[in-house]
Amino acid sequence: MILRQDLLTSASPAGLQVYQLTSEGVPSSHLYMEAQVFSPDSKRLLVHRSAHAHGSDKHDPEHQYLVCDLDSGGAFLALTTEVGATAPSVSPDGKWVYYFVNETEVGGGRLTLRRVRMDATERETLLVIDAPIAGTDLRPSHIYPLSTIRSDGDSLALSCFLRDGERDDLPWGLMVFDLRAATVRVVLQGNDWINIHPQYSRSLDPVAKHDILVQQNHGYFHDPGDGAWRFSHNSTGADIHVIRDDGSNFRNMPWGRDGNEFCQGHQCWIGRSTRAITSTGTRRPAEQQIIAGRAAPYAGHVGLATPGGWRNDMTRSFASPHFHHFATDIAGRTFISDWRFEERQAIYLAHFPNDDEAPLEGFTYLCDPRSSWKKESHVHPFLSPDGSHGFFNSDESGTLQAYMVCGW
Repeated sequence: MILRQDLLTSASPAGLQVYQLTSEGVPSSHLYMEAQVFSPDSKRLLVHRSAHAHGSDKHDPEHQYLVCDLDSGGAFLALTTEVGATAPSVSPDGKWVYYFVNETEVGGGRLTLRRVRMDATERETLLVIDAPIAGTDLRPSHIYPLSTIRSDGDSLALSCFLRDGERDDLPWGLMVFDLRAATVRVVLQGNDWINIHPQYSRSLDPVAKHDILVQQNHGYFHDPGDGAWRFSHNSTGADIHVIRDDGSNFRNMPWGRDGNEFCQGHQCWIGRSTRAITSTGTRRPAEQQIIAGRAAPYAGHVGLATPGGWRNDMTRSFASPHFHHFATDIAGRTFISDWRFEERQAIYLAHFPNDDEAPLEGFTYLCDPRSSWKKESHVHPFLSPDGSHGFFNSDESGTLQAYMVCGW
């Protein structure tokens, strides 16, 4: 780890430290901030080399997932060597890392589910998909770079394109893997499930743990003329839903789609609770707000107009809310986010109040990540499970690297 106090400013709290975790000549980054990358004791996490803030090239032989040991001064251990390794999830007990090897092509190739102990020993293959998924004419390709694992460690979800042969509907969809039985099934499919961002509930409740937060990007369609996927700008944008992992109980989150408020494309559960937060852009006023919500019965794709939808503007007390990417600790008490307005940027910390109806409190400026803000270099801050350390990306050195901030 390299101490980087130059990323602090006069507005940073006393005692704060910033460290650069990676420093190779190839770009390295944290995984997308909704990924489950930490051991439960907050001591070890996954990062990846030869990668960018939204994933990696499946054909890149330099791409690897690494385990960073914070108790050993940020020492790294190479976890994967396979070309095409993608979409890792750390098991809730911290013993295993599940990941995929993506050798798929549209209508062909294979997808392999593997797991390895977090010390890089005892690697095994659990499942290979090299034919249509049982009971369907669907086979996966265009694999999403993030998987999500259930709080009991028994199931894992992954989104992808689902095409085999000459189907007209060309669906994208969500696969759920039973990790004990080593089986897979498709629980969600359709043209506009192109960017699902699936996130299992962190809840330990026997019912709530089956819930998956999903994003539906309305307006995407397949152009048969050139085979491209295009977006219709007549759409009122994405909306967010919750679905049970057997494909049942489809519900609405009360966000966006009213012509003024729109979902930017990032949301997450508040710790282990059944509440979630999203970043919503608004045209009037021109802001990026953090809105909390709870799932309500499906009533059409009506977003914030969902009958009985509970929501709370968590940033209404902040003078200039322009929050884009964020995360919480596992207890749902601490919040971290990037903030950007015009040419200024920052990372902020805040806390959830005891009252669910109140806004975030105690907003604290941490540091200036000095990112170019290009898509491949997004800051994407997140927290260790215990909320004691924050992590972010930056290309301030000219090469994308992974960073850590702590000491609050």
